[in-house]
Amino acid sequence: MLNLRTLNSEFMTFLEFEQPVAELFEQLEQARSLAESSKVDMTNAIKELENKIDTTRKAIYSDLSPWQRVQVSRHPDRPYTLAYINFMTDGNFIEMHGDRTVGDDKAMVGGLGCMDGKAVMFIGQQKGVNTKMRQYRKFGMPNPEGYRKALRLMKLAEKFDIPVVTFIDTPGAYPGLEAEERGQGEAIARNLYEMTKLRVPVVCVIIGEGASGGALGIGIGDKVLMLENTWYSVISPESCSSILWRSWEYKERASTSLKLTAQDMLKNKLIDGIIPEPSGGAHTNYHEVFSTVKAELKKHLDKLTKMKPEKRIEKRIEKFSGMGAFIEE
Repeated sequence: MLNLRTLNSEFMTFLEFEQPVAELFEQLEQARSLAESSKVDMTNAIKELENKIDTTRKAIYSDLSPWQRVQVSRHPDRPYTLAYINFMTDGNFIEMHGDRTVGDDKAMVGGLGCMDGKAVMFIGQQKGVNTKMRQYRKFGMPNPEGYRKALRLMKLAEKFDIPVVTFIDTPGAYPGLEAEERGQGEAIARNLYEMTKLRVPVVCVIIGEGASGGALGIGIGDKVLMLENTWYSVISPESCSSILWRSWEYKERASTSLKLTAQDMLKNKLIDGIIPEPSGGAHTNYHEVFSTVKAELKKHLDKLTKMKPEKRIEKRIEKFSGMGAFIEE
């Protein structure tokens, strides 16, 4: 079945590898216009095109390259953190602001919400939905005060025994001079240290880009999950390409070499699970992806809540301490 959001190609953005789907959507629009203007019964033709779109899209998305997954994770129509939170809380979300030192970082959002009657502290990077909002949100790149705000909210959640859920979607921490002057590295490092010791359940979900320390600053959890078409790496493919080959032209090769996809991360035991997306990516069916993520969060939080805090902390530290270990043959 086609999602209603995808029925008008005028409002859709197609990636380069999605051109076969784009052409079919164009044919579908023409068939509908013809049916409306000429009153000719085009029901069978329209249904056939809809099925063809569904089949073609599934075929394309069943065999995406790492670089194509990076492109999907950056799709302009992809839902961002606040969209997930508002769905999961039915709009019952109270956003909290400021780090109590410098100010309020608009690239990092957080606050309390009720998910099916249970209080949860939600935290995540927020990108803008248009040019003006992207500038306002600094393209989802937090300053030190953003990470300190996140830590303040985590400590508040710990005080009242409320589980923490973080949504990760950032091209990296803000790289400006002012960020370094205010201690960007220290703020992220402090979060890593404090998150390992939080006495409440922590579940982290990568919903888009997971770049470097900017992602890791809210990424230490009992469970770390990735949506199917997201990436998680110490560096973006473009930056890796520019360092190794002095050009961005090798970004596809860099994407493969970095092993940054959800599938690679799970294989290397760096995450705990992959959340499937609708055929065509999360942007094609908001309700489906929101519902799937919510179900996964509830499942993991229910299990983690039953564990003693000391046991959760022990397993959390053990998990992250074991990353990178290898046996030399």
